Amino acid sequence: MLRLGGYLNILIAILHIVGLFWADKMFEVTGIADGMALAAQNIHPMYPYFITVVVAIFFFIFGIYGLSADGKIRKLPFLKPVIFLIAGIYLLRGIGELIFDMEMQQTNQILETSYSLIAVLIGLLFLIGGIRKWRK
Repeated sequence: MLRLGGYLNILIAILHIVGLFWADKMFEVTGIADGMALAAQNIHPMYPYFITVVVAIFFFIFGIYGLSADGKIRKLPFLKPVIFLIAGIYLLRGIGELIFDMEMQQTNQILETSYSLIAVLIGLLFLIGGIRKWRK
């Protein structure tokens, strides 16, 4: 489970970087085009690219921690708490967004619900994988 969660995070990180070649379309598809356009206008034109790279780095780090917990790469520091922190971040994001979408009835509900369910799935992979690993 941790291995799958790790590989999914690395895939998400790669998709973020590759998506930068079509940034406007990627921002539109993910529903953040307006926010990124506003950030580019108010903060700096490169800000949307910068923040996307930062997010990709976090996904990559999450992926590396998943692989480390599964024993695929060397043991990283603070492995146990970080695995459960990653699980918590994903579950909070996924469940929180689902609750928010139900209350707000946003227009892009199917897309947002899909992203939320993916977040919950990855969070459960890390949570259940971590519990199984450290139950012994």
